[in-house]
Amino acid sequence: VAAFLILITVCSLAEADSDNYIAYYRRATVYLAMGKSKAAICDLSKAVELRQDFTSARLQRGHLLLKQGKFDEAEDDFKNVLKSNPSNNEEKEAQTQLTKSDELQHLHSQALSAYQQEDYEAAISLLDEILAVCVWDAELRELRAECYIKEGEPSKAISDLKAAAKLKNDNTEAFYKISRIYYQLGDHELSLSEVRECLKLDQDHKQCFSLYKQVKKLNKQIESAEEFIREGRYQDAINKYESVMKTEPDVPVYATRAKERICHCLSKNQQAAEAIKVCTEVLQLESTNVNALKDRAEAYLLEDLYEEAIKDYETAQASSENDQQIREGLERAQKMLKQSQKRDYYKILGDARKQEIINAYRKLASQWHPDNFQSEEEKKKAEKKFIDIAAAKKIIEVQPQLPQTRIPFIRTGLLKNLSNLALTQLIKDKNTTVIGVVQLSCSYLPYGTGRCCLALL
Repeated sequence: VAAFLILITVCSLAEADSDNYIAYYRRATVYLAMGKSKAAICDLSKAVELRQDFTSARLQRGHLLLKQGKFDEAEDDFKNVLKSNPSNNEEKEAQTQLTKSDELQHLHSQALSAYQQEDYEAAISLLDEILAVCVWDAELRELRAECYIKEGEPSKAISDLKAAAKLKNDNTEAFYKISRIYYQLGDHELSLSEVRECLKLDQDHKQCFSLYKQVKKLNKQIESAEEFIREGRYQDAINKYESVMKTEPDVPVYATRAKERICHCLSKNQQAAEAIKVCTEVLQLESTNVNALKDRAEAYLLEDLYEEAIKDYETAQASSENDQQIREGLERAQKMLKQSQKRDYYKILGDARKQEIINAYRKLASQWHPDNFQSEEEKKKAEKKFIDIAAAKKIIEVQPQLPQTRIPFIRTGLLKNLSNLALTQLIKDKNTTVIGVVQLSCSYLPYGTGRCCLALL
């Protein structure tokens, strides 16, 4: 507010006395304080025009012209200061700035040469030195941005291009390049925003209009897909993201993001096998993609592949330690793994009668033999099933011949809760079959070994 009031006062003085070079100089100083360098240069030029030997104004204008990269014009001001009977300080300052201008011009020539020879790294290094002084040179910023793009670092080019868009009036080319970079990086929303700025300056700009149509279409498809996901319409979202991949087949980031979201939808829709396949495709491209790891972990849980789910959750946690969803998912997967290790062998073979155990085993063993499956994920699942089936057959085959009777297992945990006397009676029972061993602290059990057998009733 204070600066604004000062500006009004100084402006009034300048307008009241158009021949007062001091008033223009003061207003230029206020403009500079407000960051209005172009307006400041205009007033300094007016002050110099009114008084040719006004060395303070020439020095100030020379500084500003140097910042704009206008070396010849800046040098003219500094040389004129030296010819105008300056003070010792003014003479020293003018000479210093002339030397600096010569050095900058030399660096500029080297930078252009490096760029033409496609030595972009060297060009960037030289331009860094120049732009440390010539901060308002739009062309040099555009040149450095181009070097960043050539070096495969487009994100670094954005700040230079944004500065160039502000420094140069109607700089449609800068807005177009910024929009293109954002689009290539996968940020379709910012790309759309920048290309609209280009069209505000020139609605007939062919490149900007063509890019605008493409980005707008893609943006609309992605927004629709995300709305479907929020509504739980996962198949509709999958269809929409498949359209995204067709709309933009040439920019890999959109295909990867689309597959990541399709993976999420398949997992949410409990299409586990398909989810695992698509999530794996994403993770082959981005091994630490947290979203894909979480969704594949959930798909693994649907397929009873608990160890694989735990591994994915642990990998995701390494990249995102504070993610509560990952922490809860990992705990859930660990509990499910622990519970799954308490096997119901009758359930595995789907039969409780001794005379049908062999037939059930052969049928399931044939169905789940790993050689019947092609993909790595299917083989892992089959191997786990096959091991369970073989274990079930081995255990159930040793049960006594009790027709049409399911024989429940006494687990280790239950045995530990029985008294030693009860265990002794259990082993003596004629309907008990020995199938394993558990360590007990009893000295008077049969066999005199201090050990008792895990038993079936």
